[in-house]
This record gives sequence, structure tokens and C-alpha cells, in this order.
Amino acid sequence: MSERRFDPEKADQLINQSRKEKVPQDKILELLSLSGDEKIVDLGAGNGYLTLPIAETTSERVMAVDIEDGMLTMLDHRAKEAGIRNIDRMKSQIEVLKFPDASFDRAVAAFVLHEVDGIERTLREINRVLKNDGQLLVLDWEEHESDDGPPMDHRIHSERMQRYLMKEGFQTKLGFLHPDIYYISAYKAG
Repeated sequence: MSERRFDPEKADQLINQSRKEKVPQDKILELLSLSGDEKIVDLGAGNGYLTLPIAETTSERVMAVDIEDGMLTMLDHRAKEAGIRNIDRMKSQIEVLKFPDASFDRAVAAFVLHEVDGIERTLREINRVLKNDGQLLVLDWEEHESDDGPPMDHRIHSERMQRYLMKEGFQTKLGFLHPDIYYISAYKAG
């Protein structure tokens, strides 16, 4: 396992009360501006904290991508318990995506881009699989000391992440869910 990758043994932290307060699912759905028929990919889906509510808002299939089998198994279990049947899963790194060009209307990359090897290459790949006018929603830990989140040397400052996205052709809007957590709505020029 990469030293930057989240430890699946700590998966319960991804759905605990603190996470729900800092990353409210309804706010994420609002940021995605879903009308109900979008094709969506959740990159680094983990145990489905965002995948499940996203799947409940669309009539299309939602693709959950994660490198860890254990996380995808937890996601499957949680989806089954909730009666959600429109989630497909793929075990894969996100640096190289196994989808055709322009496959998705929306992509979510929550707390995963700081883990990748080659951020620019990864963002190019996400851009490739998004349709014109598609949206990538990035959530990540701000680069300052906090009780939660990855070590400081793994974090990517919000303004630096914004520059990476703009370099890869995205138009961006930066905001904060919590002082520790930023979001960037990044739109692929159409």
C-alpha cells in the first residue's frame, strides 16, 4: 500500500459523525447541481460515503472507482443495506482510468488527489473522461495543521490545486466546507 493511501482499517472514520459535520452530503449534492440523469463517477469512492447519496439522486448508473477491494466490498454492503441498485464498481487506480473519452457528466474526487502519483497526469485523465461542460468536484484537506486528515506533507494547498486544475483546462471555483476542507468545482470547457 502506498504511504499516501488511506488505510482501509480506518474506514469507519469516513462515515463517522465528525465527517458528516465537516462534509455534509446535502451540500455536496448541491455543489454537483444534479438534475437526475447525469452519468457520474466517484473516484476514490471508498466505502461509499458520497457514492450512495449521489446514486439516490440519479436514474443513471454511478461508477465507484477505488484501488482497495475492502473499500469496494464495504460500499457494496452499504448499498445493499440501503436498497441502492444503480452503483457499478471498478477496482482501479485513478491515475489511468479505463473508460472511453467523454463518458461522464460529473466526476467526484473526494480526499483522494493528495494520494496520487502524478497529479497533473491524473487531472488530464479525469478531463479526458468528462464530457464537454462536465464538472469535476474536488474535496480535499487544506494545507494547514488540523486534528483530522493526512500528514501535512501529503496535503495540497487549495490555491495550488486550483492552479493544477486550470493548467489542465478547467475553469474553477474555490470554496470551503469547513476551515480544514476545501472544495473546487472545476468545469471542463465545452
